[in-house]
Amino acid sequence: MKLASLKSGRDGQLVVVSKDLTRYCVADNIAPTMQAALDDWDRVAPYLEALYRDVEHWSVPCGRFHEHDAHSPLPRAYQWADGSAYVNHVELVRKARGAELPDSFWHDPLMYQGGSDSFVPPRDPIPLKDTAWGCDMEGEIACITDDVPMGVTPEAAAGHIKLLMLVNDVSLRGLIPGELAKGFGFFQSKPASAFSPVAVTPDELGDAWADARVHLPLMVDYNNQPFGRADAGVDATFSLADLVAHAARTRNLVAGSIIGSGTVSNRDADGGPGKPVAEGGKGYSCIAEIRMIETIAGGEPATRFMAPGDSVRIEMRDKDGHSIFGAIEQEVVAA
Repeated sequence: MKLASLKSGRDGQLVVVSKDLTRYCVADNIAPTMQAALDDWDRVAPYLEALYRDVEHWSVPCGRFHEHDAHSPLPRAYQWADGSAYVNHVELVRKARGAELPDSFWHDPLMYQGGSDSFVPPRDPIPLKDTAWGCDMEGEIACITDDVPMGVTPEAAAGHIKLLMLVNDVSLRGLIPGELAKGFGFFQSKPASAFSPVAVTPDELGDAWADARVHLPLMVDYNNQPFGRADAGVDATFSLADLVAHAARTRNLVAGSIIGSGTVSNRDADGGPGKPVAEGGKGYSCIAEIRMIETIAGGEPATRFMAPGDSVRIEMRDKDGHSIFGAIEQEVVAA
C-alpha cells in the first residue's frame, strides 16, 4: 500500500494513496497520523490495507492527490539515522577530503544520527544562507521501522522494515571537514532532509524488493537535466536490514525510526568510479562525487555546488515507468 501525510499541523494528516498516485482517502478513522499508525502497526496495518484496496476499486470517496500538498511521510520523527550502504560513495567523498578509506568500512557501516525534529516537505525549497557552505543534494533510499529490539540480527531486522521512501539528504560540504575535525561528527553540516511524497510497503515493489535492497534506478535530475541513474540494488555493500541491525546493536529502536541507505552510488562497468549520464554512465546522486572524479581527471573540480535558483528532482519508477514514491522536487532559495 501507499501512504502519505498531507500538510496539517505538526504531524500531518494520514491518507491512503492510490497506486497511480492520483487519488487519496483520509484515514482518520483508522489512525490520525503516520506516527500513530506505526505505533500500533500490527493492529492498524490490516485496516489501512483494506482501505487501500477500496481506493483501488473506487469504492470509497477520494480526493485528488497533489504531491505539493504532501509533507514528508513523517513530518518529524523520533529518530533519523543515515548509513553508508554504498561504499563507493564513501570512498569518493573521503578522497575529496584527502582521507583514505579504512578496510573496516567494507564490513562495518558508517552511520550518523541526523536531526529529525523537523523535515522539509518534498516540494518545498531548500533554504541556503551562504553559498560558501557548499550545498549538495544526496539521493537515497530510506526505510521506516516498527519497534526494533536491541541486538536484532539482519535477518530478523528485515521483518521490522514497514515502509520505504526516498530521501534528499542535504549536505553542506563546506562545513563538513571542520566539523569532522572536531571528532564529534555532523551537526551544522546536515540541515533538514526531505522525503518523498509517498511511503510504500515493501510488497509494492514486487520482485524489485529483494535481500532488503531496492533493485531499481534512482533518477536524479539537476537543473532539469539527467544527473544520476544509479541502480539502488547494485554496489550496495550493506542492505537496509544490515543498517537497521547496525543501528539497533546497542539500543532499541522505537516505531517510526527512519534509517537511510546513504547516497546511492554505482561503480562503472570496468570497476572505475562511474561516468556522467551524458557520457553513457549511471551518473551520480550527489555533486560531491562528480567533483571528485573531475579532480582525479583534471586536478580540480569543475562542477560547483548548489546555489539559489538551482533545482533537484529525485524519483524512482517501476519497470513499467510508473512513479512509485512520487518525486522530491526542490529549488534552492536564499535564506
